[in-house]
Amino acid sequence: MGHVSTTAKTKPPLNLLNTLLLNLTGSYLSEFPNSDLNDYFCRMNFIIETTLKAVKHLYNTDISAADVNLQETRKEFEGQVTIVTFPFTKFSKKSPEQTGTEIGAFLQNELKEVSGFNVIKGFLNVSLSNEYWINQLYNEILPDDFAVIEPNGKKVMVEYSSPNTNKPLHLGHVRNNLLGFSVSEILAAAGYQVIKTNLVNDRGIHICKSMLAWQKFGNGETPESSGLKGDHLVGKYYVIFDREYKKQQEELKSAGQSEEEAKKNAPLIKEAQEMLQKWEAGDEAVITLWKTMNGWVYTGFAETYKKLGVSFDKFYYESETYLLGKDIIEEGLEKGVFYRKDDNSVWIDLTADGLDEKLVLRSDGTSVYMTQDMGTAQLKYNDYHMDRSIYVVGNEQDYHFKVLFTILKRLGKEGADGLFHLSYGMVDLPSGKMKSREGTVVDADDLMSEMEQTAKEQTEAMGKVDDFTADEKQSLYHIIGMGALKYFLLKVDPKKRLLFDPNESVDFQGHTGPFIQYTHARIRSVLNRANIINEYNSYSNLAVEERDLIVSLTQFPDAIKNAAEAYSPAVIANYVYELAKVYNKFYHEKSILQAEDEESKQFRLRLSAASGKVINKGMKLLGIEVPERM
Repeated sequence: MGHVSTTAKTKPPLNLLNTLLLNLTGSYLSEFPNSDLNDYFCRMNFIIETTLKAVKHLYNTDISAADVNLQETRKEFEGQVTIVTFPFTKFSKKSPEQTGTEIGAFLQNELKEVSGFNVIKGFLNVSLSNEYWINQLYNEILPDDFAVIEPNGKKVMVEYSSPNTNKPLHLGHVRNNLLGFSVSEILAAAGYQVIKTNLVNDRGIHICKSMLAWQKFGNGETPESSGLKGDHLVGKYYVIFDREYKKQQEELKSAGQSEEEAKKNAPLIKEAQEMLQKWEAGDEAVITLWKTMNGWVYTGFAETYKKLGVSFDKFYYESETYLLGKDIIEEGLEKGVFYRKDDNSVWIDLTADGLDEKLVLRSDGTSVYMTQDMGTAQLKYNDYHMDRSIYVVGNEQDYHFKVLFTILKRLGKEGADGLFHLSYGMVDLPSGKMKSREGTVVDADDLMSEMEQTAKEQTEAMGKVDDFTADEKQSLYHIIGMGALKYFLLKVDPKKRLLFDPNESVDFQGHTGPFIQYTHARIRSVLNRANIINEYNSYSNLAVEERDLIVSLTQFPDAIKNAAEAYSPAVIANYVYELAKVYNKFYHEKSILQAEDEESKQFRLRLSAASGKVINKGMKLLGIEVPERM
């Protein structure tokens, strides 16, 4: 029996995936723009059309498909499709139960796919025949084009990672990268052309701090001479700068200066500011040092990105974009969108939009972040003319992006209506769970190494890898560790802050990546011990566990589209977990290799193969590998 809801005119059907989407994001699918859903409607169109006929035949009333509210039947009741009958009582002039019984009898008489029905209050629960579900498996799920969605002609840019070149990637970057990469994969699977971009913050005072500290304290140290990854080496000198800068501040305060004065007058910060001015003036020695140290960082980043399993199609660099936007300022002044104050600074008044007055150009003519971001947005649109531009950035920047998008719309910029900030919450760790290189932030490399070690300990404790070679073990530990990390961070709606527990994430029995990976390995083990020999068989004795598994498999295309519309990998993550649970129930309840007859065995092997295929595809959309054995 379904939940009481309004008709499909105002809300989409509360099938499993829409209910999941509501729980994860707080929104129904119809609230997302440009939805070309719904495969569920397509598959169940025969139910809708025949319900229209029933209402016409029984009550001499014409209704539209939007008046038929379909839901997935709740687990405690028999049936797979539920029709809400309350709206039809105004035509039938009968109780919801009588109305449901009459429509159910009509459906059963008209449709060979309907094997039975039951009515509970105002809900007509329809059971579809074994033949229908078996045909779904053979004709829809097993073919190679299952869940392959046709290109829709729309182009989407996803910008993520956005690191600074003065330190290694950290835990926050991990969620950012995994979220951006997974959203990109999901959108591509949903038929979009996707451009994955990375805007690298490679200039500014923070970069000069690392450079100056290396000059003063580095003694020519390099990644090769130190044995450190380049990003860790540069990050080391950023920390050294901060330490020495604080020492100087304390000395100045001891000499009588206020804290503000000490911050401004410390020799190190003055030298860093001077270095930035030289960089902006193109000083050859400063530029050479900048290129050298950034080169070390990029080599280190590339290693981290590879291990993390993410990639990019295009890199933008702030050193090349920070001056962009000044022409847009002039354009905005001419249009009256911006105004100039007496001190020559340029502003925009956004109070009518519920925001504030915002500085877009300093009085000395230098740009601020907003200036740069306006220019970069224009550059990206000029390069690709995308329909949608998604910025994957933490929720501490929510206000910034509201301002940026509002300004670009006020300016009438092409593509401004397609801008979207995919805001995500912080990641916290239980105290003491992870070591930190500098005692403040857990960097990505440490995190990944720790995850592999945790996966090794958990796996060896289970005694499952005794016959693996050393290389096979190491590969498996990496796959499990990264699967645990990625799944744990992606199964939660992006907007939510989360607490990451490494040990919990590697639990083989929990709501985890390793549980799903183990299910896939179990399927592969079954298939490797048998041959699927018949192209088709006339299996008809469909058990409840088999039918439930087919029902779950049919929902995979919906999951892809729902996740793409919501920009939420959590939809895919939770779908695959539910599928893995349904498969394991089937596996425990129904013998496969020792089935009662060859026909049953072959059917269950095909059902297992289809389940393995969908689990594999679903996990790939999360950037997660699934092992053949574990």
